[in-house]
Amino acid sequence: MLVKTYCAAVTGLEATIVTVEVSMTRGVMFHLTGLPDNAVRESRDRIVAALQNNGYKFPVADITINLAPADIRKEGSAYDLPLAVAILSANNKVGSELLDRYVMIGELGLDGRLQPVKGALPIAIKARAEHYKGLIVPRQNVREAAVVNNLEVYGMDSLMDVIHFFNGTSHVEPTVLDTRKIFYDQQSHFEFDFADVRGQESVKRALEVAAAGGHNLIMIGPPGSGKSMMAKRLPSILPPLSLSESLETTQIHSVAGKLSRETSLISQRPFRAPHHTISPVALVGGGNNPQPGEISLAHNGVLFCDELPEFNRSVLEVMRQPLEDRRITISRSKYTVEYPCSFMFVASMNPCPCGYYGDPTHHCVCSPGQIQRYMNKISGPLMDRIDIQCEITPVPFEEISKAAPGEPSELIRERVIRARHIQEDRYREVKGVHCNAQMTERMIHQYAEPDAEGIELLRVAMQRLSLSARAYNRILKVARTIADLDGSEHIQTVHLAEAIGYRQLDRGDWAERGV
Repeated sequence: MLVKTYCAAVTGLEATIVTVEVSMTRGVMFHLTGLPDNAVRESRDRIVAALQNNGYKFPVADITINLAPADIRKEGSAYDLPLAVAILSANNKVGSELLDRYVMIGELGLDGRLQPVKGALPIAIKARAEHYKGLIVPRQNVREAAVVNNLEVYGMDSLMDVIHFFNGTSHVEPTVLDTRKIFYDQQSHFEFDFADVRGQESVKRALEVAAAGGHNLIMIGPPGSGKSMMAKRLPSILPPLSLSESLETTQIHSVAGKLSRETSLISQRPFRAPHHTISPVALVGGGNNPQPGEISLAHNGVLFCDELPEFNRSVLEVMRQPLEDRRITISRSKYTVEYPCSFMFVASMNPCPCGYYGDPTHHCVCSPGQIQRYMNKISGPLMDRIDIQCEITPVPFEEISKAAPGEPSELIRERVIRARHIQEDRYREVKGVHCNAQMTERMIHQYAEPDAEGIELLRVAMQRLSLSARAYNRILKVARTIADLDGSEHIQTVHLAEAIGYRQLDRGDWAERGV
């Protein structure tokens, strides 16, 4: 007897429907074809135990199973459930009338319970696109898959529940979620708030400008000055995620298996802070079974690299292309996958090896040569992609001891959203550009051209501060954002002056100051 059930294979962020074909004849052999990996081959042992522990016997027959299309590699344990149901149906234990209307995924425990799997959301999207009536998933994955409308999503606890469902001996209601309500309810709950920060008004301003224009930012300061604390609060002032951005972000986290049981849609911008010992593959993605890396998990959010010079040089250099293109293509001999990675890059670093260069409370013991070598750990091309460079100094006691809280994130966020709306209107006709940080050379001349007074200020600044040539465009981009925050149509000299102040590391005398 030939029986077919349906499941899906996930490659990158795309799912492909896989047909599980089971043919059963007289004999005692078991054949599994269709490029299964070890996890799929081991499914036979899990299915045998699950059937025995639930009062069924694994059929004694010549069983041939094909996972079609046979040229796509099948990985993971999500095939256990469709395989078990297909074998039971071929043995006349499960009705086959409804099997062609549902997609099934799930890992089987030895007691028959269903365990969660990765990639339930892209599979649900594919099942709807292929016009299947419903999707059967483990209970832990049901909120994630139920985000997709016009598809019946059933969360099951065990293999027995699925058998009763197809035999018509039990009635199960599909899970229905009010996606929009859940999404908007969770948008404004942040763990960290700028109201907790005492002092550091200049750094708060730099972060506000970075958030308003989508600019990459680096903070330079001694240990204990609050670099990590400020970075953790950055997502609280970023514009809220749109539904489409949220869906894309949730897909990435679903494929990576990073979603918790109670999560349906990611409603807040991700914040990823990898350790400096991270490998290039873990950062950009890939591996034997391709997985999204940290830069993709930070998509539509923030990637924070604490102690940037401590990162391996090769790790930092692989970020150059994704920062520019906002997509990463991973090509290996067996696969090619593409992941989105549009993120704000935020970094922090000490100003010198000892950490106390420029600190009013400690004496720096580093020579100018040592400071320069330390700064050279970060390559020019990577630094070229960072628009805002701001110094941060330890907060004096008078500021710390103030009882009054700082400005809350909510107020800063409102200003950021207003500035973003201005930018969206400005770039409405340009595909792929949503904020000032994404402006091309031509657009800078069109939208961020200073007047004669502004050009004179830039000329003087370039000469006196020994600014590099690459600083010019960065200053204009940041000045355009500052003007948007002020609601000004044209860039004024005050906007340019503030933007020039955000180019600390470009100054030719950086290593000699204070010596």
